[in-house]
Amino acid sequence: MLEKPAAISDQSEMGDAERELTGATVDGGLGDRGTRTPSGRQSRHRSRVGFLLRGSMALPTWAYALLFVVFDALAVAMLQWGVTLESSRVALSNPLIGFWGFVSAMWTDRRFVFVLNLLAIGLVYLALLFLTNRFWAATPILLVASALIAVIEHFKVVSRYETVLPSDLDFLHADAGNIVTFLPAGSLWTIVSTVIVIALVVLVCILLGRADRWKGRVVTCGNKRLGASLRLAGVLAPVLVLALFMSAVGTYGSWANSFARWMGDQPSMWDSVYDSQRNGTFVSFSRQLNPKVMDRPADYSEATMKSLSRRYAKDAAAINADRSAYMNESTVVYILSESFSDPTRVPGLQVNMDPMPKIRSIKRNTTSGYMLSSGYGGGTANMEFMALSGLSMANFDPSLTSPYQQVVPDLKWMPTVNQAWGAPENSQAFHPYEPSMYSRAQNYKTFGFSRFYSLAGPDVIDHQDKIDRSQYVSDKSAYDSALEEMRSAKSDQFVEVITMQNHMPYNDWYNGNTFQVSAADGALPLGDDEANSIRTYAKGVNLTDHATRSFLYSIDQLKKPVTVVFYGDHLPGIYNTAGADQSNSLALHLTDYFIWSNQASPARDVNLSDSQYTSPNFFATQAAEHMDAKVSPYQAFLTRLRGKVSAMEPPVVNQVQGWERIPEGQTIYLDAQGKPMDARGFDESTKQLLHDYQLIQYDIMVGKQYLKGTGFMTTPTRAGDEAVARKAQQQAQKRAQQLAQQLARQQEGAAKPQSAEQEAQPPAAKSAQ
Repeated sequence: MLEKPAAISDQSEMGDAERELTGATVDGGLGDRGTRTPSGRQSRHRSRVGFLLRGSMALPTWAYALLFVVFDALAVAMLQWGVTLESSRVALSNPLIGFWGFVSAMWTDRRFVFVLNLLAIGLVYLALLFLTNRFWAATPILLVASALIAVIEHFKVVSRYETVLPSDLDFLHADAGNIVTFLPAGSLWTIVSTVIVIALVVLVCILLGRADRWKGRVVTCGNKRLGASLRLAGVLAPVLVLALFMSAVGTYGSWANSFARWMGDQPSMWDSVYDSQRNGTFVSFSRQLNPKVMDRPADYSEATMKSLSRRYAKDAAAINADRSAYMNESTVVYILSESFSDPTRVPGLQVNMDPMPKIRSIKRNTTSGYMLSSGYGGGTANMEFMALSGLSMANFDPSLTSPYQQVVPDLKWMPTVNQAWGAPENSQAFHPYEPSMYSRAQNYKTFGFSRFYSLAGPDVIDHQDKIDRSQYVSDKSAYDSALEEMRSAKSDQFVEVITMQNHMPYNDWYNGNTFQVSAADGALPLGDDEANSIRTYAKGVNLTDHATRSFLYSIDQLKKPVTVVFYGDHLPGIYNTAGADQSNSLALHLTDYFIWSNQASPARDVNLSDSQYTSPNFFATQAAEHMDAKVSPYQAFLTRLRGKVSAMEPPVVNQVQGWERIPEGQTIYLDAQGKPMDARGFDESTKQLLHDYQLIQYDIMVGKQYLKGTGFMTTPTRAGDEAVARKAQQQAQKRAQQLAQQLARQQEGAAKPQSAEQEAQPPAAKSAQ
């Protein structure tokens, strides 16, 4: 029998860990001839298991650092998976950006948003490491949390093509019991798969933690107080930095916003899914947490707002004394025509024929003109917001780029023009596209609409025809859907139509397109791609021209009064040559609009003379003036303001609408002739009106909403006025009765017999008296 090697001859002096490291066993595991016996193999197997379970793995510091980056990247990848999985309704205007595209943007576009999200998630990871003081405890917490959030994101993207928004946290708090109703088909398998993956991650981390000799400790210090202090600092420092970043990244000019932009963050607020795919789920969510809406006016208070309400109530009474109609006794249709404008007005451009002769003819015979738009190539929902609310983007802080996304979802009260028609069933909206874009589906409920018809449920738009190779539903289909609703309605209503036919891109969609474009004499030549886009767009405008005239003709046949407010939201961002000249900025921000009434309306032939220039925040008050309809105190205020300033928008530039910063400079104010106005030259009355505008907007969007319940937003109705008249008549009758009773008492007192003392006097005394 061979002697045992000296290295393991004295096993009584070896610890368990040493035996595991040397592979020693109780009997050496060797036979008489130096071969391994079955019992030796079993002992060896037990030794390897012991190595894994009893802490004999020792990793160098660099290995932990490498694993930190790997697990951090895995968490980011999970979050991106949640918003990147292609659903059945991916928005057509935005390409799907997978995780690899998110990463590869570092060298293809010089955008380091992947690193930005790594840093943000890394701060969370770092805080967990110091909090648990165990690498193998913090890691599964991070990965499990990321997996759960990713699955929730995935469910919402699939079911509603929308990511988790800060406003959803309020929903979870108020209506968590109904969360199951939002789970899409097949969600059970996703849940089961996630549970399995989470279980495996936790198991692996437990095994690795037991195998790690140092248990993955982050802080090892003999002095307990010092160790606790280091751990506390290790938790607080990353949490503080992360909290400051998340609270400030949505505020223009802050260090967080500047850093994010430097890293390549390009907010895409019109589409929350695309924004998350493009810039990272964590950053996209963070920018919506704490947007700066606007500064608080110094004199804002309940007393100030009530005084303001009373002041403009007097103006409303003066206006209404000369008006006879009521807004809610007509059907009013708002048509936001996507990217509609007149290409023949673009500087330096020639078009071989008029693309909009019918609308041009309509404009000549009714209230019409040009609308100043804050967007170029984008920003649709901002014009939509201004038209419905009467508020102006000019009053907001530059950090607020999308009220629909950043503010409206959190509001409990948001007054809009449609509310003049009373019950929600009298307000309908039609948009042949994704309802989640700009969070419209949620916002229209806040506005008081009962139905929002779109390409997805619960209210699916009836007509979805497209023209030739276009990827968007035609304007004719959008109009047909709205017309059917108007024909079937039993009462007057407010109808909102948001078209999509002329949305970018413009890739030669139409057959037999005979439109040709070229540079005007003396202008720079057009590029081939630019010319092709413009001629495709011109054909789309022409199709809108025909569809709109046909729609109005059909409305003309209705036996009820209807008034239509039609406007283009912005110019398409295709005029690269014209856009190269900064002097063209104003021209590239003027779209076409008109207000038209059908034969059944008393306002049929109205053509207001002061309508040449406007902005969308004035549409409601203009429509009321066109219809000779009575106004609320709020509309009376807007009427007075428009008498001083015909149009107003934030500063504009001739480049495609972005979501980073409204350009520096003065708000654009136009007079009745469309000439820019210098705010420094405004008289005191105009300055007071603009200040009141800020007070009103702050109260609704940020403040205590003192105006709610004051009647400031209440549009007069015939029933309301009759009730007021009856009450006034009753009060007058009551006062008359009181006066008659008082007079009767006086007469009765005069007719009473003389007092007993006087009766007792002799006739001579009475005679003397």
